[in-house]
Amino acid sequence: MSRQAHLIAFVFLAVCSVVHAQWEMESSGTTADLRGIDNVGGGVAWASGTNGTVLRTEDGGYLWQACAVPPGAEHLVFRGVQAFDANTAIVMSSGKGDLSRLYKTTDGCHTWKLVFTNPDKDGFWDAVIFSRPSFGTLIGDPVHKHFPIYFTANGGETWQRMDDKKVYSTGESIFAASNSSLVVDPDRPKIYFVTGGESATAVEVDLDSNLPICKHCESLGYSATGLASGKTAGAFSLAWDGNAKLAHFVAVGGDYEKPESAQETASFWTDDHRGNFRWKSAGAPPHGYRSAVAYDAATKTWITVGPNGTDVSTDDGKNWRAVHPDPAMHEAPDADRDWNALSLPFVVGPHGRIGKLNAKALTQNQSK
Repeated sequence: MSRQAHLIAFVFLAVCSVVHAQWEMESSGTTADLRGIDNVGGGVAWASGTNGTVLRTEDGGYLWQACAVPPGAEHLVFRGVQAFDANTAIVMSSGKGDLSRLYKTTDGCHTWKLVFTNPDKDGFWDAVIFSRPSFGTLIGDPVHKHFPIYFTANGGETWQRMDDKKVYSTGESIFAASNSSLVVDPDRPKIYFVTGGESATAVEVDLDSNLPICKHCESLGYSATGLASGKTAGAFSLAWDGNAKLAHFVAVGGDYEKPESAQETASFWTDDHRGNFRWKSAGAPPHGYRSAVAYDAATKTWITVGPNGTDVSTDDGKNWRAVHPDPAMHEAPDADRDWNALSLPFVVGPHGRIGKLNAKALTQNQSK
């Protein structure tokens, strides 16, 4: 065998090698479909889902507490949750018009306050992200062909809408699959979000120093991500490694009505070494539609999840390997699948599914 052939064989094995499951199943105490998760650290994490469900843990997931349902939220779907500590969190419901709401608790979810309701009767909120406890960003589907973007500088108590004429839509929309279509960089400052629909694009918006009023915000352009596009397809989740000098971005998605299709399910933002950046499709993509992606800085590993499995990448999204449970380690046979959202080390899914990352197993797999 030639040297080139040996190299091709090595790369193929590296890409296709089986990785053991990283998710240790936990008991949530609910059968609600869980759509949002936010890990605060120090053992504190919050989860959210259908029927106004909010959960909280203070011991790293050993016990999940069922929170009081926010007033009037019994039939709402909380797609996003952002928490600041064991007592304070904001949940976002997604739905048409006033079914999109923000509730806040400051007493460990015993009581909730409705802090903001969608003012657009045809609007639909998709993601809420806090880069600092005081500063948050909220984004929704286009209204009158422009993406509505809101900011808060007081922990979500009040929200200010930016000049949405700066960020337009030519048929794109945003998927509220996992509250991870939006990334906020507080140091530049910039925000990034990904879309689906007529085209799967990544949008970069340059903010100004007058936040949250943002009178001079500018859209820096739309770039194709190389992901599937269509009514039920596009980019569903965006993550970055937090590198201030040379950031790496990864987008995942596909077609949620074709969860087994591995075509155009991941791409990465790359430098062509001439100062030009562009999106490029993954060489070995995730093995199906994926709704969330996250970066584990400790092991420099990207993790993406969806209804039919979990994949990992150790080369900044260029190639992905499937995760499979190991019966010898007594892992649940479905520990790799039926997931909606990520906030490492936690993952959540339908019917109350919660998993926690087995960091040791992830580290062991770096050499495979």
